[in-house]
Amino acid sequence: MQDANKAWHSAPQGVQDSIRNMVTLDKAGNVTFIGATKNSQALENWVRTFANGKTYIGTGSWNGNKGNPADNAQSSAANGIRDLIITYNDGDATPTLGAGKPRLNNKMVGQPDSLAHRTSINMAEVNPVHAVAREAVTPKGPGIILANTSHEQCTYNFYDNAQNGNGWAVPTFDHPTASVTLKAGATQFVSLHTDFKGRIQRGSVQPATWVEFQIKAANDGQAWGDISLEMGCDGAATIAATDGSNHRNGFQNEIISGAPAAAKVKRSDGRVVLDTTQGYWGGGPNKAASAYEEKVVGQKKAYILGGSGTDMVMSKNNCLRVEMY
Repeated sequence: MQDANKAWHSAPQGVQDSIRNMVTLDKAGNVTFIGATKNSQALENWVRTFANGKTYIGTGSWNGNKGNPADNAQSSAANGIRDLIITYNDGDATPTLGAGKPRLNNKMVGQPDSLAHRTSINMAEVNPVHAVAREAVTPKGPGIILANTSHEQCTYNFYDNAQNGNGWAVPTFDHPTASVTLKAGATQFVSLHTDFKGRIQRGSVQPATWVEFQIKAANDGQAWGDISLEMGCDGAATIAATDGSNHRNGFQNEIISGAPAAAKVKRSDGRVVLDTTQGYWGGGPNKAASAYEEKVVGQKKAYILGGSGTDMVMSKNNCLRVEMY
């Protein structure tokens, strides 16, 4: 990042203006993330001022396109039978999603401030599969009431976004804000600061079901939340208000075992899950997974392809109940 930061500070104002929405800066004005060069010729031109010939930047030779000679040299494979993904950074090497303004498609991650047009719903119970009894826990302030409705002990991690603002978010994948281990059937209140905007997931590896939420939205002061399968699905989840409004969304069905083989992957922990519909650093979007999830869950109950169409859940008391199946 030293070369990128030096190039940024020495770039003419016109160059900075042309790529500003593709470059993320910290509070000191230093570069922390760079978007995908394939989405901006101006960004590619700037990146080549400090990284040409050192790394793969643009489009190599492919499907009739001769590509850039420097990129072709970088993409020339050596003999071998294994691919390695290497991430290097002088500080936090957390992988990010999307380009420019990191996000999942056009949907913000745990940042629904501008999604007031979405309706909240009162969802009836739908075909719970082998769910254990729910434990009653009352809200104790801002936070999440988390219930393990599976039949095995699970560890759940709370990840606060690295950055939020102007309709975008940078999700994090390490250093969880909180980590909670619950036995099957157990429920626990997890206190969170009202600034929290992020997600809950089982464990720490992808692909996984994400429960996205923020504790206090800037536009109306309520807690907001939704279920997302864009980064994968390792089980069902629901999210509900605890203010007496009965707002609830998500799904309880076990959908992994009946999925087509093309929609499934084996994670690094050995668990078979549904693949990402969005794509991330480990691979591109899995169309078989998105087609299957559209059929058995539907975009109204959980984000499958991002954008819009998923009902949000709001709670005036800044506390949401999350059940992980």
